[in-house]
Amino acid sequence: DYPRNLVEFSERFASEKACEAYIFALRWPDGFACPRCSRTEVWRKSRGRLMCRSCLYETSLTSGTLFHKTRKPLRLWFHAMWWVTSQKNGASALGLQRALGLGSYQTAWTWLHKLRRAMVRPGRDRLRGEVEVDESYLGGPDDGPRGRGAEGKTTVVIAAEIRGRATGRIRLRVVPDVSSDSLLSFIRDVVEPGSVVVTDGWLAYRQLSEAGYTHRIQNIKRSGRSAHELLPRVHRVASLLRRWILGTHQGGVAGKHLNYYLDEFTFRFNRRRSSHRGLLFFRLMKQAVELDPLTYRDLVKNPAGVDESIATVHDRGS
Repeated sequence: DYPRNLVEFSERFASEKACEAYIFALRWPDGFACPRCSRTEVWRKSRGRLMCRSCLYETSLTSGTLFHKTRKPLRLWFHAMWWVTSQKNGASALGLQRALGLGSYQTAWTWLHKLRRAMVRPGRDRLRGEVEVDESYLGGPDDGPRGRGAEGKTTVVIAAEIRGRATGRIRLRVVPDVSSDSLLSFIRDVVEPGSVVVTDGWLAYRQLSEAGYTHRIQNIKRSGRSAHELLPRVHRVASLLRRWILGTHQGGVAGKHLNYYLDEFTFRFNRRRSSHRGLLFFRLMKQAVELDPLTYRDLVKNPAGVDESIATVHDRGS
């Protein structure tokens, strides 16, 4: 149940009531149930307020969602979400500000980061089958050592499903180091136990067999082949990620927010073959009504635990 193109979108969400009806249907697909007494009979009041006919408990259509206490019209939010999902190469806060005519860059930045939070589906399935795993390094000086042990760079670990010669779903995360604890924690979170995990010969991966995975090692030194030949999918994803950061975000991404940019990249990559951009809008909208409320203060904190000394990611092929 989603618009297939811009014409359908404009016709369907031409009024605030139409937007409210869409959110209502997504939040309560089986009909409204009072949060207090679970009764289903409800009075609809103005400004999206709902009152239970039985216990008179009053709630809001947008309470407990991404739109919680918003002062902007829902139509503007809908246009923002359509614009973000229809941008093939991603969206920047400045682009969103210009597209919607927002008076404040901070508003555009806040909205975009809220939408990035909604791009991660709660309880999403883990990767399975055969999965490549490796690290990539972003930021820091262009000269100097690269790879493991490089100073001033942010470590991003990447997992990519092997689908024949193609790449399936991916997962990415910033990790503090390349220790066994950091890498295995990521793999346990994103890869289904029993899967085949393909890595290079880094010692930190040696405990994968004990963790319930079939570990396949691609020894780069012994093979005489390059890393991008033995682990082509994760290296392709890393290359696309760098180009995306440089192209869409002009290389400037706050280090403490990098995980959320990775979530947006993952959301777009995993849905790159969607036949309709409206399907991305639907997925984002559905997850937005399930997202706990976020404030600007929540967004500027550092919940991901990323080293704040890495002020920006400005990568040039490192």
